[in-house]
Amino acid sequence: MTEHGDPRYRALDSWDSLTALRTIWESQIAAVASIGPALPALADLVEAALPRLRAGGRLVYAGAGTSIRIAVQDGTELGPTFNWPEHRTQYIIAGGPAALSRGIEGAEDNADDARAQVAGAGLGVQDLVIGLAASGRTPFTIAAIEAARAMGALTAGISCNPGGALLDAAEHPILAETGAEVVAGSTRMKAGTAQKVILNMISTQIMVRLGHVHDGLMVDMRPQNIKLRSRARDMVCRIAVAPPEVALQALEAASWRVKPAVLVALGASAEEAEAVLAQTDGNLRQAIAAFKSAA
Repeated sequence: MTEHGDPRYRALDSWDSLTALRTIWESQIAAVASIGPALPALADLVEAALPRLRAGGRLVYAGAGTSIRIAVQDGTELGPTFNWPEHRTQYIIAGGPAALSRGIEGAEDNADDARAQVAGAGLGVQDLVIGLAASGRTPFTIAAIEAARAMGALTAGISCNPGGALLDAAEHPILAETGAEVVAGSTRMKAGTAQKVILNMISTQIMVRLGHVHDGLMVDMRPQNIKLRSRARDMVCRIAVAPPEVALQALEAASWRVKPAVLVALGASAEEAEAVLAQTDGNLRQAIAAFKSAA
């Protein structure tokens, strides 16, 4: 369907800009709505991935063209936002890294390259591999998922067309049926939007369940600039119910890490804060309760 032309948009090039933009906007809303039926499958994927990632597994994205570019955007944000280690995010890219900024002819058809990249990554039972292909039939992505699954990795396939081989290849098929594009075949539009939203949902919920979020706050973020240091201070103020000067002192004592700084602001030493967080696997809510009960 993503390759088909929708008669509704046939005269797009003759419309005024406001009319055309309204139509494109409506198509983007429809793309997000298409994800609704996939919510149970997304929840199943997250729950299946958690024990593997808790055991040290990697989050691996595989795809070609627009799909992998969207995936790299998602994965790159996990380090600064959740302090997810960069070595635990990897990419299987049709055409290699150069394909992120330009088209590589024939790359999406190269199944042998996909299998070689998967083998080179040394994937195993702790890893989650997410393959993305709007059409659901990209040879590179299908081969990557098949190879990863054969190596024991948990696999998911995200497609915007029903019946694609990618959905059959993956243990967790995720379908967002976005339909025909405003510009026929331009899957960077509706299909791309749906894929980005799905990845936002998967990666965010995984990070929430792994304890990187507390009360809707990114308590494992890396405060690498003035704006983020102010945000870190405000988080410590809010969670510990502490004045700004106490929060700043706690952050300095905790090397500008929010979680231990919260405990320091509550009265723990830096060493005690680290110990309590280690005992609770970094879960700040549990750590606060444990510290208060022991105080």
